[in-house]
Amino acid sequence: MNKRYCLTVDLKNDPELIREYEACHRAVWPEIIASIKEAGIVNLDIYRSHNRMFMIMEVDESFSFERKQQLDQSNEKVQAWEELMWKYQQALPWAKPGEKWILMDQIFQLNEN
Repeated sequence: MNKRYCLTVDLKNDPELIREYEACHRAVWPEIIASIKEAGIVNLDIYRSHNRMFMIMEVDESFSFERKQQLDQSNEKVQAWEELMWKYQQALPWAKPGEKWILMDQIFQLNEN
């Protein structure tokens, strides 16, 4: 059974940078798509409201954040993509140093009520 994770990060509050960021995501590098799938992510959606972003990841049983981090650290293309994305992203005020996307806590689920 697949599991779902939700994460958030902010973009720099600059309309031109936000347009550039969205343009990057209309043409994601094929190596990035391959790395996402290799990590066990079966679906990934990103939404934006103003400069706040929200990501939903659906993962299979092979996924772990630790494994994804190891795969990313050994992939030069992923490192280049992440460096480029940091041009547009900014850490949330409560983020730890170097932390970008922050895992969100689920506080409600309709199907459990």
